Amino acid sequence: MAASRVVSVIGLGRVGLPLALCFADRGLHVLGVDHDPEVMGPLRAGRMPFAESGTQPLLDRALADGRLELLDRAADAARADDIVITIGTPSFSHVESDLRQVRAALDDLLPLLRPGHGLILRSTIAPGTTEFVAGYLEKRRGLRAGHDVFVAHAPERIAAGRFLEEIGTLPCIVGGVGPGSTEHAAALFSVFGAPIVRTTPVQAELAKIWTNILRYATFALPNLLMMDCELYGANVFEVIKLINRDYPRGGIAMPGMTAGTCLRKDFAFSEERSHAPGMLLAVSRVNESVPLFLIEGIKRRIGPLASRKVAVLGLTFKRDTDDERDSLSPKLIRLLERELADVAVCDPHAPTPTQPIDDAVREADVVIVATNHSEFEEPGTLRRIRALAADDCLLVDPWNSLGTGQVFLFASEAAALATDSARVPDPTP
Repeated sequence: MAASRVVSVIGLGRVGLPLALCFADRGLHVLGVDHDPEVMGPLRAGRMPFAESGTQPLLDRALADGRLELLDRAADAARADDIVITIGTPSFSHVESDLRQVRAALDDLLPLLRPGHGLILRSTIAPGTTEFVAGYLEKRRGLRAGHDVFVAHAPERIAAGRFLEEIGTLPCIVGGVGPGSTEHAAALFSVFGAPIVRTTPVQAELAKIWTNILRYATFALPNLLMMDCELYGANVFEVIKLINRDYPRGGIAMPGMTAGTCLRKDFAFSEERSHAPGMLLAVSRVNESVPLFLIEGIKRRIGPLASRKVAVLGLTFKRDTDDERDSLSPKLIRLLERELADVAVCDPHAPTPTQPIDDAVREADVVIVATNHSEFEEPGTLRRIRALAADDCLLVDPWNSLGTGQVFLFASEAAALATDSARVPDPTP
């Protein structure tokens, strides 16, 4: 692809900004479009607005070389040859996909689109959305997809914190409206050197949605098992070892606070037209009920939580990231506050200000590991809690980050257990 080619990226969030920087790093001129001052302010000052490994040097180079222009209006994106849309695609509370942001961007672009333009949807979208966009352009402007303009879906499947690692290796799915659209989008994304997998738009949409649904359902099973083990007085970590040990058809994951904006909303894109209505809602209810399950388990062991100090370790939805979107920790905190508990929070990665761990756990009656950050897995964390928390402090650790091998365990009992338990893998995307 010619280095002089111009690409615009509408939406400079955690999907769009790393993509824009990678395009610029491959020699393309990039128009980055966003109107959020919390994003544009840091960018115009030369700083990444969120953490993504290795991206700050790319931002430094892109700004220094003039390969990244920062713009405020979606209409400005029409100056480019190709327009990549990475804006939010939430779902309504009635289990219905919400395309208002996508339609707003299309309406801004409509008067300015010209023959030869490429329009690539990178955001997660409901099945049929790419065809809808193509039909919308033809209805409103008479532009036929695959002939006048090129419309495709190239879903983003990269894990947070691994963008630079996976953009050049993870197979890139491209589904265009007609062969011309597919090849046009494939040519754009081939600049990264990853394998290109060509398919239809709806198959690309389904592949992305069900990638996340698979993970969401996969993690619901060990969470439900954790609840069953509490019911029967069993140890979930021991049961999982029994399931997985030397068994070719094992492989159940570990429990935890499964959340994150992609996993929690994407099932709705399938559920709204599902032939098994309620199945994926049930998966959601399992994962969403983990905070309440933990609180009920605490109350069974120590009684009412009114005026008891509870330390919550972790505010982000995923290990070692600063992303708080759709984390279950705020829900856990709200439920604790409804119990009239005194809540202290520590998270070394969250942008929301929290307390240092020593302050959070000091004289705590309960310590809950809500996010399995690597800092909480350090051997000194358990010793610090035992030294600073109340003598009868209850440890609540669905991740087994503290290595005690128990979801609920009094700190005084932890001293009698081996502290070299194997650390569990991260079950979040």
